[in-house]
Amino acid sequence: MILYPEAAAGVVDAIYGWIAEELGLFYQWVTIFATGFLAWLAFSRHGAKVLGGVAKPEYGAVSWMGMLFCAGIGSGILYWSGVEWAAYVDQPPFGVTPESPEALEWAATYGIFHWGISAWCLYCLPTVAIAWPYYRYRLPYLRLSGALTGLFGRRFSETPWGRLVDLCFILAMVGGTGTSLGLATPMLGAVAARLLGIEESFGLTMTIAGLCVLLFAGSVYMGLERGIRRLSNVNVALAGIFLGWVLITGPAIFALELGTSSIGLMLQEFVRMNTWTDPILETEFIEDWTVFYWAWWIAYGPFMGLFVTKISRGRTLRSVILGMIGFGTLGCTLFYVIWGNSVMWMDMNEGLGFLELVREGRPATAIATAVGAVAGGPMPLAVFLLLGLIFVATTYDSASYAIAASATSNLAPGTDPSRPHRVFWAFTLALLPVGLVVIDTMSAAKSATLVASLPLLGVLALMTASLLRSLREEE
Repeated sequence: MILYPEAAAGVVDAIYGWIAEELGLFYQWVTIFATGFLAWLAFSRHGAKVLGGVAKPEYGAVSWMGMLFCAGIGSGILYWSGVEWAAYVDQPPFGVTPESPEALEWAATYGIFHWGISAWCLYCLPTVAIAWPYYRYRLPYLRLSGALTGLFGRRFSETPWGRLVDLCFILAMVGGTGTSLGLATPMLGAVAARLLGIEESFGLTMTIAGLCVLLFAGSVYMGLERGIRRLSNVNVALAGIFLGWVLITGPAIFALELGTSSIGLMLQEFVRMNTWTDPILETEFIEDWTVFYWAWWIAYGPFMGLFVTKISRGRTLRSVILGMIGFGTLGCTLFYVIWGNSVMWMDMNEGLGFLELVREGRPATAIATAVGAVAGGPMPLAVFLLLGLIFVATTYDSASYAIAASATSNLAPGTDPSRPHRVFWAFTLALLPVGLVVIDTMSAAKSATLVASLPLLGVLALMTASLLRSLREEE
């Protein structure tokens, strides 16, 4: 990717097109199944079962929710909540006329859907599938292959097949996190350039990337308690400050009215949006967006499963399911309702030029322009930049922690992977994003995610079967 960016871009575009067209339906089926299965599990008798058999959760509710939210969404929410509506205005779903009022309404709705209940179900299913056997069988390791203990026994992780499952997780993790940092770095570079009053440049972008790597490597080195938890708490507070400021100083009534309308529309059309495959019109909306998002969540799913397992000792399966889906959906919805809708209003009423910048292939510049238009001078730019840096750090240090845990031979509850091991994976995870920044195309980032998620479709099915068998052993 770094040496031959144009050739690499062509290859990844072709790969994405084939997988999305031929296998996209399977991603939709998996998402529908995950949603239904978790609804059943949460309210069944199994939902009351406690992870680890202890009466009190290891982390308080606020810290727990903050860590899983920051790890799960990272800086992606800053990028997509501002940009996504602009993509849908020109390519709306259901055959709606582009740039029409109806297209704008759907544009504000589909982002909430793609980052909402269905998405967090794809995070939650691998979480409960990994967490239950890890605590139920008191496994001495925290690996994706451990989720298959119910089907294949405690020694499965030591077999070649078990190692292959763990390798699939590591590759998917590199692809999923690579997409996040590959999109976030140019955005943060553009915001930094506007804050400092200098031109955007590749050098500045790579400097931001290096700063992100050093930040999350340092956080990983400090560990779960001192590093990840504290960064997550700080970032939840920063996110609240930024969104609150945008709401107070911006078009609050418009944002809240459109947000209320969008949430209502999504709830009314939830089944349709989950099952729409577009076989007649063939607008490619599903392949370009819904399949991409479901692949992204699936690629991230095992990482979230490993990480949330580590911080969920003492919680019931029901509280994990409802907490992840409920709080995760709420947090993402707030970003789309407040920030995304405010950007839309500024573009329509203040001549921001946001939509044109996105059409020109300059989404990072568009986001920096929108943040710069928020009242308060340089303060919103500084807060947004710091928020983005910490979001990147919390996602990557959580991912580095999860991979290091997966690659550690003995990791009982209450222990952490070695510091050098965690830092090694922190720097390894940064390699793919550098290539994506060099290529500088959205399709390359999408392709990396889609390819990385593909092997996990089968693994996810096996994990679900293994979980059911493990739960029934308790009866």
